[in-house]
Amino acid sequence: MANEAAASTAPGRGMSQQELRQLVDRAQKGEREALEELYLVHFDRIYSYLHMSVGNRHDAEDLTTQTFLKMLESVGKFRWRSAPFSAWLFRIAHNLAMDHFRANRRWQPEEEVPEPDPGEGSAAEEEALESIGRRSMLELIENLSHEQQQVLTLKFVFNFSNGEVATILGKTEGAVKSLQHRALAALQRQLEQP
Repeated sequence: MANEAAASTAPGRGMSQQELRQLVDRAQKGEREALEELYLVHFDRIYSYLHMSVGNRHDAEDLTTQTFLKMLESVGKFRWRSAPFSAWLFRIAHNLAMDHFRANRRWQPEEEVPEPDPGEGSAAEEEALESIGRRSMLELIENLSHEQQQVLTLKFVFNFSNGEVATILGKTEGAVKSLQHRALAALQRQLEQP
């Protein structure tokens, strides 16, 4: 039942999927207020994702701006097929972050990574994060491959499904499951070390 409620609610601001669909439809017709609302609904999560991806505030701000500019340019092309609007938007952000890495070939993490607003998470996830501590978890994740970090971040921080993560990262669901399994196994080994 909790999964049904989570599935019917869009990220941020407690918006239902139906309300989000209507908002996207209005944005596709060029309504400025709808575009602004989409920006407000998704800004915090996109910025947090990009900050975690690129590791510094300045680049994350630039990439967030570019993500929403691309959204403005191509929202008319978005179609409700296999992925929700948020996954489509995260895919844009992911592609921009990958372009950023290719262009710069460097990554300079900051000490503090901003956290997205906590949504409805699973009890197991909350329990694990409390026992390890968010900072320790981020330190553990740093030892994983970049792809494993991306999968865990999208799955457990941003609460995307395997299918949505696959869409965002341009991978198959099987590849996402495999990356998640290997990442969690690596984290478990790290936690078992004295």
